[in-house]
Amino acid sequence: MKSEKGKGALRLLVLLAVLVGFLYLAFDSMRGNKIKLGLDLAGGVSITYQAKEENPSSQDMKDTIFKLQRRVETYSTEAQVYQEGRNRINIDIPGVSDANQILEDLGRPGSLTFVDPSGNTILTGDQVKSAKPAQMQNKTTGQSQYLVELVFTEEGSKAFAEATSKLVGQRIAIIYDGRTYSNPVVKEAITGGTCQIDGMQSYDEADQLASTIRIGSLRLELEELRSNVVGAQLGQQAIHTSLKAGAVGFLAIVAIMVGIFWLPGLAASLALALYISLTVCLISAFDITMTLPGIAGIILSVGMAVDANVIIFTRIREEIGLGRSVRDAVKAGFHKALSAIVDGNITTLIAAAVLYIMGTGTIKGFATTLGLGVVVSMFTALLITRSWVTAFLELGLDKKGLFGAVKERKTFDFIGKRKFFFGFALVVIASGFIGMGVYQAKTGSALNFGLDFKGGTSTNVTFNQDMSLEQIDAEVKPVVAAVTGDNDIQAAKVQGTNEVIIKTRALSVEERQSLDQALAEKFSVDQEKITAESITGTISGEMRRDAVLAVAIALLLMLVYIRFRFSNFRFAASAIMCLCHDVLVLFAFYVLFRWSIGSSFVACILTLVGYSINDTIVIFDRIRENQKLYPRMDRKELANKSITETFSRSVLTSLTTFVTIFILFLLGVSSIRDFTLPLMVGTIFGTYSSIAIASPLWDLMETRHDKQRAEAEAAAKEAEKAEKAAKKKKK
Repeated sequence: MKSEKGKGALRLLVLLAVLVGFLYLAFDSMRGNKIKLGLDLAGGVSITYQAKEENPSSQDMKDTIFKLQRRVETYSTEAQVYQEGRNRINIDIPGVSDANQILEDLGRPGSLTFVDPSGNTILTGDQVKSAKPAQMQNKTTGQSQYLVELVFTEEGSKAFAEATSKLVGQRIAIIYDGRTYSNPVVKEAITGGTCQIDGMQSYDEADQLASTIRIGSLRLELEELRSNVVGAQLGQQAIHTSLKAGAVGFLAIVAIMVGIFWLPGLAASLALALYISLTVCLISAFDITMTLPGIAGIILSVGMAVDANVIIFTRIREEIGLGRSVRDAVKAGFHKALSAIVDGNITTLIAAAVLYIMGTGTIKGFATTLGLGVVVSMFTALLITRSWVTAFLELGLDKKGLFGAVKERKTFDFIGKRKFFFGFALVVIASGFIGMGVYQAKTGSALNFGLDFKGGTSTNVTFNQDMSLEQIDAEVKPVVAAVTGDNDIQAAKVQGTNEVIIKTRALSVEERQSLDQALAEKFSVDQEKITAESITGTISGEMRRDAVLAVAIALLLMLVYIRFRFSNFRFAASAIMCLCHDVLVLFAFYVLFRWSIGSSFVACILTLVGYSINDTIVIFDRIRENQKLYPRMDRKELANKSITETFSRSVLTSLTTFVTIFILFLLGVSSIRDFTLPLMVGTIFGTYSSIAIASPLWDLMETRHDKQRAEAEAAAKEAEKAEKAAKKKKK
């Protein structure tokens, strides 16, 4: 006994040392500004280019914007590219302050050519199929050489083979943007369809060149018009209030977990502290850019980390209620909770992986923090929490009173109420579509698209004093809103000046004049120095299509995974239909309350999908388990029993997630509130659908499947009977 207590004390000391170490590293990362923040939280570089061609076509502008977007993502996944006026392109890159290097890279037309000694072009960059960086060691000097390996298209391979066969003994210059990277002598005909560009000074340079070649040359030649270092769109107040809200939210979760689960709740709280600090450290280490959508990913993963612990502890209490000892109950609880935790997290990881691979901008940022958070949450829930609980048990804290017990609950007839549940869901969803029709008739716009989607007007104002973002929020934005009649306003300061960039919905000439006059009267600014340009949305059509395609593929892969894990297509289909319900319900709220649809809308939808699928999987996992335990039980009774058994866990998980978001809503600035309000609605309806929609829908599908199978069997018997009768008659 003494040796076990000594072992427990040692385990406890090691866990405390690990926790304190990561807490220190996390605070050091935040204190030392080692975490890269997005434009909305920390500002960055804003560059405006102008096409040299006086009247570029809209298609050339769109193509150039799309390719620039792909280029700037090498600096940050949160970078934004959008059109200003007729022939200008704005680029906002968060987390950087040196515009010169970026200007040098982005201002290039991006043309790759292979030229013979007479100056004739052999082939061009559009005949390159792929380009990737490589590193090799020079056999003579032993030094590293950095290369770009090219693979040509079929047309390019043929052209290169023909040229090299004619130019044996002569040189072919490989020129990119006017710079000759290599000028090798052709020793023999190159027929393999590949080539190498050398002369890079580092692997990063080779990677950058390969990336630019893959994207292709820009349609338009650009020249710099202006470049500024801009401040955060939300300001330090948003960061401070978010951190404060996060701390208060964490304490609230600790109070809830300890108050309900007692000693295991304390273990979960300590593991959650490690989870948060470890996540912060990894965000800093991997140089991930944090923005509001990124925060959404972390909020979701925190909810899932708490959820995993709730599943485990509920299981432990159930086992204690069945008469097991605490130690046996702990062992059984972790074992039985494993499949639900793994399945729920893997389905979310599938979505995160697809969104990261196919998404752009804020979607990729959301996917990054979500995927990272899910992996860390699984580690802390399954290993760290268990280690804490084990340490407590080894110290002799194994009394049932410290863990609690759950007795048999009275089963509620959820399946029998499905008509009400389905009817309520259809009413809410239908109200969204009806609202779209009403608003379309009244205002000409069914949805309240924000600046990120539809663009608007960018107004540059030079004030007579240095305006803080808090002053802009409190004093300038109300003046702007009074003219525009819209609260969807973005503002950023140009560092080192009194200039403020204000983005609003598209303004008419009269409205621009009214805004200029209002600003002049309120702040005594010089109207002659106020300039305004029309801007396009930062979420381009290509990005929207990529996002929709990514979500569709993610849903398909989740469908396949759930079908594989549960060996039943009806489980998978009902889970995906449940997700569609959640999205349509949240969409209805956006319609009815005219919430602005921008980049935060995308993040909210993705958060809801990840949250709801995890909740649904937990209930389905209990149904699957009970099917094995009670093979003769009526399916409706079994489904009701499974939902009842997991009901408290669903409500508790939703409560902890909701409390975190609600505190952020109460303490955050206006932009944070606009972001968290839909998340709260999504949390409520995501839980509702998992309890009241998913399982009743599964039961309905199973009932119809049984009916179809019975009808098919009856038809087969009738056919067999008819065939026997025909044979008998024939005889």
